[in-house]
Parts: sequence; structure tokens; C-alpha cells
Amino acid sequence: MKPRVSLQDSSLRNGNFSLRIAPVRSEDVGLYEAQVKYKTEVHSCHVELGVITVTLSPPNPVIESELLSMSCNSSHRASLVETCWFHNEHLGPASRTFCFSSGTLSIFHPAMSDAGSWRCQLRFSDKEIISAMFNLQILGFDGPASPVVYVAAGSAAD
Repeated sequence: MKPRVSLQDSSLRNGNFSLRIAPVRSEDVGLYEAQVKYKTEVHSCHVELGVITVTLSPPNPVIESELLSMSCNSSHRASLVETCWFHNEHLGPASRTFCFSSGTLSIFHPAMSDAGSWRCQLRFSDKEIISAMFNLQILGFDGPASPVVYVAAGSAAD
């Protein structure tokens, strides 16, 4: 897993034995064990790493008005009950939510307003709820509503 894995060497003396994996990949799923030996004592802990994969088709950035499919899958073992997609959920009235039983959301004519923060939330039969965030980029024209722009003579126009 090198060079994606690191220990915070400076924190070891303070009892922090955290393992950092960046970036996480689907194949990193599984059970991890940490063992700390100090003099004659041995301490260990187990941590299970689960991964959520968000896939865009076509991949980011998306061209405005082309069909977009976003899917969200997890390594969680229980059966999927519901998938919810949240768009700009903390931006007030512009926020949108979509919930359904499968993990794929299709947007038939994505617009510049579809760009931004998205969160996929998965709810499973064992009551587990997990989520992942990602930033959707849309390539398109985000200009004035009118195709006519007036500019003072002698000034610059963009």
C-alpha cells in the first residue's frame, strides 16, 4: 500500500497509533489490526474499513446537457434498503433531495445548477446508514440570461 499509507510518527509518543490511508481504494476494504508492544505489554485493536464508491458516467467533469448517471455502492454486507442523494443540502432553498431503492441517479439534461456538492446516503436492512460526499463539475455556459450584453465604449468586455 506504499506510498498511500503513513503513521504519524510524531504522535506515537503521545499514544496515537493512527494509520492514514490516502487515497482509499476499493481494494483497501477489510479488517485491520494494530499491535503496540511496550516493555512486556502487548495491546491490540481491530478496525474494519468499509468503502463507498461513487461512480459518474461519464466521469467528472460532465458536459452540460449530456446524460449523467451517478451510482453509489458500498462494501457493507447488509442489503440496501434506500439510497438518497442530497444536492447543496446546506445552501437553503436551492437544495434538492432524491430518495429511491436503487443506488443510481440519472439526470437527463444536467445544467450548471447541478454542479456542486452532492452527498450519497445509503440505508441498509441492519439500520446502518453511511454516506459519501463528492463535488460534481459541469462544463457549460453559465452566462447572462440574455444573449445581449451592453458595455460602455472604451471599457473591456468579457
